[in-house]
Amino acid sequence: MSILSCNHVTLGYDGKEILKDVDFAVGRDSYLCVIGENGAGKSTLIKGLLGLIKPMKGKFIPGEGFKMSEIGYLPQQTDIQRDFPASVREVVLSGCSNRLGMRPFFGKEEKELALEKMEAMGIYNLRKKSYQELSGGQQQRVLLARALCATKSLLLLDEPVSGLDPLATAELYELIAKVNVEEKIAVIMVTHDLKAAQKYSNHILHLAHKQLFFGKTQDYVTDENGSAINIIDRYVKNRDKAMRESGNID
Repeated sequence: MSILSCNHVTLGYDGKEILKDVDFAVGRDSYLCVIGENGAGKSTLIKGLLGLIKPMKGKFIPGEGFKMSEIGYLPQQTDIQRDFPASVREVVLSGCSNRLGMRPFFGKEEKELALEKMEAMGIYNLRKKSYQELSGGQQQRVLLARALCATKSLLLLDEPVSGLDPLATAELYELIAKVNVEEKIAVIMVTHDLKAAQKYSNHILHLAHKQLFFGKTQDYVTDENGSAINIIDRYVKNRDKAMRESGNID
């Protein structure tokens, strides 16, 4: 059963189409990597999923019991976000905001949930520290814990390992995979890391202002060995094809 379906959606701004006829679905066990060149429409898709822009055509269809407002979102970090003056506990707890309804303050349930997610992400011992004092890897764990407080079903991650060192990158990928497998939370991850896409995802969505591919990761890889180099070859070939069709290259 699908948590969320994207039904032939076209997105854009001021009447101009940026991303055309995107059609895919995610289930509870989905780990979907969204790939494509810069400017291919990945950020536009994120804005559509978050309800920041409305589809020009088609629609997003939430599954039974799921609300689009319940997507847990981990955005790309900016320098301003890295210097956010709040404690780790405060940042994580803010992910429970969509659970408040008409209540002005967080209750016992939200506070316990925040502690649970901090423990799961290995940052409980950092809960009283200032967020801005943490390393990049620790900050991403905090933001992942925050995103998990906002959802029971679907995480949307935008380049979550950008700027991290190799060790922090590997650790964060393993945490995301653990959440997907053990907690049965679907993952949609926008990434340029094609090797990680092959290793962790079970589905690929390749965009180039339109949908070039959606399906199982193993079907996206042309070689029977499934090596990362073949994902890159396929990626480049599809990119060049899209550019030729658009008239950008010969």
